[in-house]
Amino acid sequence: MCASVEVVISLCVGLPVTRRVLAGRSPVIAIAPIIGWALFNTVALPILTVIGFTRATAAIVSGAAVLGGVAIELRGPRKTAVSIGRGDLFGLAVAAAALLAILPALAVWPKSGGGGVVLSEAMFDHSKVAIVDDIARLGLPPGNPFFAGSGPRLVYYYLWHFSAAIPALLLGASGWEADIALTWFTAFASLLLMLGLAAWIAERRTAALLVVLLSLAASLMPALRLILPTGYRDAAFAQSSWPQSWLFQASWAPQHLASAGCVVVVVLILSQLATVGDLLIVPLLAVVGAAAFESSAWVGGVIFAASALPIGIAFLLMAEDGRARLGLALKAAAAGLLALVIAFPVLRDQFFATAARGAGAPIAFRPFEVLGSAVPRAPRRAFDLPAFWMVLMVIQFPAIYFAGTWSLAEAAAARGLGSFEKRLVVGLALLAGASFVLPWLFASTIANNDLGWRGVLPGILVLTIFAAAGLARWRATAPVVAIISVALWAAGLFGGLQIARENAVGLPTASAPIFAKASQLWAAVRRSTAADERVANNPLFLADMVRWPVNISWALLANRRSCYAGWNLARAFVPLPEPKIDRIDAFFVRVFAGKGTADDIRRLATRFDCRVVVVTPSDGAWRRDPFADSPYFRLVDEQPESWRLYRVVNGSGDRR
Repeated sequence: MCASVEVVISLCVGLPVTRRVLAGRSPVIAIAPIIGWALFNTVALPILTVIGFTRATAAIVSGAAVLGGVAIELRGPRKTAVSIGRGDLFGLAVAAAALLAILPALAVWPKSGGGGVVLSEAMFDHSKVAIVDDIARLGLPPGNPFFAGSGPRLVYYYLWHFSAAIPALLLGASGWEADIALTWFTAFASLLLMLGLAAWIAERRTAALLVVLLSLAASLMPALRLILPTGYRDAAFAQSSWPQSWLFQASWAPQHLASAGCVVVVVLILSQLATVGDLLIVPLLAVVGAAAFESSAWVGGVIFAASALPIGIAFLLMAEDGRARLGLALKAAAAGLLALVIAFPVLRDQFFATAARGAGAPIAFRPFEVLGSAVPRAPRRAFDLPAFWMVLMVIQFPAIYFAGTWSLAEAAAARGLGSFEKRLVVGLALLAGASFVLPWLFASTIANNDLGWRGVLPGILVLTIFAAAGLARWRATAPVVAIISVALWAAGLFGGLQIARENAVGLPTASAPIFAKASQLWAAVRRSTAADERVANNPLFLADMVRWPVNISWALLANRRSCYAGWNLARAFVPLPEPKIDRIDAFFVRVFAGKGTADDIRRLATRFDCRVVVVTPSDGAWRRDPFADSPYFRLVDEQPESWRLYRVVNGSGDRR
């Protein structure tokens, strides 16, 4: 039901706008869902922040958007849609894309196993479900559900999570359910974008189906693990995490994938900016660009900002005459200024949060580590530079790196292309270049290297588009190239199927039986906690449910804010210096290990605003309970051998 809401709103908003502004120069059905999603949510966010985010206001805004879009579609002027080639394969490709998009959604789905419930590794990144629940429960702007006292607002690019909160609120669904639905929709919309553009560029609908097949392939590393001895493999390659394929990224980071789709659409709109007479193209460009940044500061901010200048210069040089050049410059400047105005609240928060962390620049010059200890230490970092292109890219993107680069080069060198088509090819090539060059040379310093891991996403979309378009043509024109490309795709298919299996089966864990009963615990917590109150529990509770320790049961099931949700979440969402977060983490771990002092318990109530405290048998505090005799908390609920809930004594939680 949540997925249906996303589809209906996005199509009803996106189709009429795309038909009016871009029809005749773009494959409407391919780009309409992303444009509709970006338009509706980017405009709805400030509106619902001002008027209040309730079920009634969300229903009014959503209903108005749907009805307005339907009215425009029925009564507005129609333009001839572009052809996406001949044949009957396009509909089959769309259906296949909808099915393939289920695989990333399965990563978020709970699975039976281990005598209880297990989760996939990707659920580590979907702990952001707490943001969806917080927005649906308490409205906008969202507070920080991960930590008390970190500021009045959540400092994060949360447009994607806001868009999940709308169907959650309208349908009374949980944030977890809405996250599953939006993960599917985001994957489907990105596939639709790629298959539509590939079929349009190739003028063959076969290319659409090839996009789906190419997206199923992933890294060669799983195959190499079967072939190479472990010691040799560990010595040959750096042990740091490498950028991953579409299937992995769609499973782990759909908000960044949504941003990448918006960025590709921005380049498509920019390619038409000088020639489309409808002035609605300027606000359309601005809103989609703002949506890209508000979904991912790394993709929609850093990567697109790095590519925007060379793309703009190239388009100015390619303009037909001075008048077209002036029109392009004025429209682009107006759109850029409007996008900055729309995204300013998120941009401002990101700036001040970065300064508050005291970690210096958020991006550092740090070429990506590719080679391992088998290469002598002295020249290793120099060899990493070519190894990124000759080793990492080949291993991680076998299905699209060779074929996509070859096809993109062919398209850029082709004669006889129209001016718009030439601009589009050049723009997408420059976007892909920035998408890989920046992660090659730079790394983000806030929490994880999201610039390196997620910044490649626009490039992945572009290379997939051109790989599919090239393969659709090479069957007749370059069969040897097609055979090599298919062989590389087949080699990467094992890695993709492994990701699909891991998404479907989950991670075996000893805590599966406990997690299966955790919903009862958090239901009891909600009965003892007001909607805006914070809960304290052991940040290491059920830490083995995902590969990296994170307070996952709280994030998925509590539907309440946490006083402190754990080190991994605090590093990403709390604008404090890392040493201070380390001290806070040690404090909470100590208290729930049963080693807390009377003063520690007082600090929970006063400094960290903990209204309710959860103690379970897995905590050291279960046996050495520092809350039982505390004057600051009283026992309000107890389930023998399952949990104890303590609530702050009236007046004890006042800040001092």
